[in-house]
Amino acid sequence: MSSTTAFNESRTTGRPDDDRIKVVYLPLDERPCNYDYPIALAGMTDLRLIVPDRGLLGDKKQAADTAALAAWMEAAAANAQYALLSIDMLVYGGIVPSRLHEWSPSECQARLAILRRLKLHNPHLRLFAFNLITRAPAYSSSEEEPDYYALHGRELNVYGKLRDKGERETLSPEEEQELEAARRSIPVEILSDFLTRRRTNAFVNEQAIGLAREGIIDFLIIPLDDNAKYGYTSADQRKLTSLVERENLTGKVHIYPGADEIGCTLFARIVCETAGFLPTFHLRFSSSIGPSCIPKYEDRSLNESIKCHLTAAGAVIGDSSDPADVYLMVHSPPVGQADMAETTDRYEDRHRSYYSEVNVREFVQAIRHYASRGRLIALADVALCNGGDHSLMKLLSEEGLLGSISCYAAWNTSGNSLGTVISHAIIEAYNRSKAESERVPEAAAKSRDYYLYRLLEDWGYQSIVRQELCERELPALHADYFRISHVQEQIEAMIGPRLEQFSRKYFPEFGELRVSEVRLPWKRMFEVGFRLETTTLSLAE
Repeated sequence: MSSTTAFNESRTTGRPDDDRIKVVYLPLDERPCNYDYPIALAGMTDLRLIVPDRGLLGDKKQAADTAALAAWMEAAAANAQYALLSIDMLVYGGIVPSRLHEWSPSECQARLAILRRLKLHNPHLRLFAFNLITRAPAYSSSEEEPDYYALHGRELNVYGKLRDKGERETLSPEEEQELEAARRSIPVEILSDFLTRRRTNAFVNEQAIGLAREGIIDFLIIPLDDNAKYGYTSADQRKLTSLVERENLTGKVHIYPGADEIGCTLFARIVCETAGFLPTFHLRFSSSIGPSCIPKYEDRSLNESIKCHLTAAGAVIGDSSDPADVYLMVHSPPVGQADMAETTDRYEDRHRSYYSEVNVREFVQAIRHYASRGRLIALADVALCNGGDHSLMKLLSEEGLLGSISCYAAWNTSGNSLGTVISHAIIEAYNRSKAESERVPEAAAKSRDYYLYRLLEDWGYQSIVRQELCERELPALHADYFRISHVQEQIEAMIGPRLEQFSRKYFPEFGELRVSEVRLPWKRMFEVGFRLETTTLSLAE
């Protein structure tokens, strides 16, 4: 058997299009994580996912044409049952433009008016939306921020962090001095521009909550993008959470760490809602202290974050004494933000707790145990940031257990990975719960292809191939991690063969995998997209 995974359309079905539940999806931006992943999930279901052409969604700092997208939404949603949309895309033209725009609150409010029109023309439409709390990275870089962030980014972050902390507790004399130094170092006009935009974006979130109160928005997620215990995001979160509580919207508006995985999360919630399916998850951690650790780029413990992702997607943690629909194996960090390792760190340079407070042997043994009992196993590989843990994944490969796992994610932040693997696991669990005659044709094959795609991208590319290219190839090409446009095609041509070689080395049991049409969408090494063709040999062959 062979199949090709392009992730550009939701077509898997045995029923005519008119008989299927129609979901209109407006992504956060044009990258694979926001555009392609939900399409891949939809291909495992009998829902019909309608998306705009990728070319309508802008290009990184170039904002999408919001008027054209509004017109597309009105036409596409006229006869749909669900609309799943990014307010950042609808109002600002994408995630990065939301950090750069100069729109006034009234202009943003006018763009939100389309949501009322959607409900007016289609009163039975269920509208699921999400809108980020704008991030403020702790480093100086204008890669995804205003140009001045390259010079003043760190100081802007410090100013927000210490100002927020000072409003909640007493700053030390050293912190008072650091706050004042940060304030003096930031030009007045830059601080004004930055804070004005944040106030506008907070206003849009308040308006979205108001639309949820009115019943225009049926379910709303406000993700915390790259946040921490103190800072602008934390301050905004407190205000919005208080507003949600005052309006009695706690069950309808969820606020928690995340960003690029929310499209997948909300699609999984739609699957659960349309099917009347409440999946149960059993949680198992590789580190006993992992559940209480706060991952990098987040503001709460890993276990609390998992509960947020499960609840938003329509799932629940089951009683440990009962068989669950999904066994979520969480390879967890044994340390907090400051000491959490990245995939670029050498194994021997990790914090000592990675050797003493994580037991991958026992973790792998547990996976083998659950697999022997036919459980649906999903692996959230979040012990490191920005890719899979090669030491764990090698062991799973050596033990022949990769074929016993159904869902996997290990990309970028903990929240990104959790939302990605949980949404896939929910859909896989629902498909397994149905009688054979009721299952969507090719759903199992598409689910397995997506799992393989995740192994190749999150483990193969992010942990291994990307680092190899950055260390061995880019210097000779006079390129670096964020500067590859002059040799982009040359670099893209190197990735496919390396990923194919990686698959032959670590999971040959899945047959020959072919990687083509590799693209680095934002002209940097961070994210990648590609076409995967799989040829899986049956036992008879």
